[in-house]
Amino acid sequence: MRFLSVFRRASATAAALGFPCQKLVSRSIASSTVRCIKPTTTRSLHQTVVIPQCVKMLDQRKTFSADFFFRQLMDEQSHTYTYLLADITTKEAVLIDPVLEQAKRDAKLIEELGFTLKYALNTHMHADHITGTGYLKQLLPSTVSVISLNSGAKADKHLADNETVKFGRHELRALCTPGHTNGCMTFVVEEQGIAFTGDTLLIRGCGRTDFQEGDARTLYRSVHDRIFTLPENYRLFPAHDYKGNMETTVAEEKRYNPRLTKDVEAFVELMNNLNLPYPKMIDKAVPANRECGLFDIPKEN
Repeated sequence: MRFLSVFRRASATAAALGFPCQKLVSRSIASSTVRCIKPTTTRSLHQTVVIPQCVKMLDQRKTFSADFFFRQLMDEQSHTYTYLLADITTKEAVLIDPVLEQAKRDAKLIEELGFTLKYALNTHMHADHITGTGYLKQLLPSTVSVISLNSGAKADKHLADNETVKFGRHELRALCTPGHTNGCMTFVVEEQGIAFTGDTLLIRGCGRTDFQEGDARTLYRSVHDRIFTLPENYRLFPAHDYKGNMETTVAEEKRYNPRLTKDVEAFVELMNNLNLPYPKMIDKAVPANRECGLFDIPKEN
């Protein structure tokens, strides 16, 4: 109300001085919203509701189909996200990026929900934790382990670019997105408008490129050619987050990712000079993950 009173007095003063009231309104609105709002049309403001860009990025997001199950899980030690997807009708499930220490938790959840774990997939050969796929194969013997053909890791099934994995009537498509490692893949479930980006694209960041065949220029091309070309409303789920974020979108990362909004030369310069410490788990995790995480797994009686 106070604003309206001040606004009316300003409008009356403007009219007395011969200034068009509509221009005053337009300038006032523009000055307070110029950093957040893009007009959706060239019509005058009194004819059109101006929509903030931040709202536009979210208003077209898809909802999951009624027969699609999604659950995001986390390992606090490695900050790794694990994703359980399933067809609610057939009960077939897939698990993305399981962690060794959480394999019993995941197996218990799958059994409680009445699902059958068909595939345990890894987005890449991890260096910061040992995959849970090997242990899950003991806990849930029907499980098929899956990883990229280019990973150099053992698995029951190796995926090539654009190959699909089906669970019930649903399917995910594997896109090769190397750069963090040669075998990095992004898993896309197109009907649900979601993608699992591994370490290739993190929330407002990306995986490091200074070990395990990493290459900054290749990673930049993977993100821009394979992930940023997905529809902007697609929800993205990374393999890790260290700040408490759970998901992002293509639109957000294209606008606000501080690394990948740079041009390629600036990005390469940045990534080549991060001077990050040597990964604590790499010497244990990489050899284990080459063997599908089959090192030091307790035998189930």
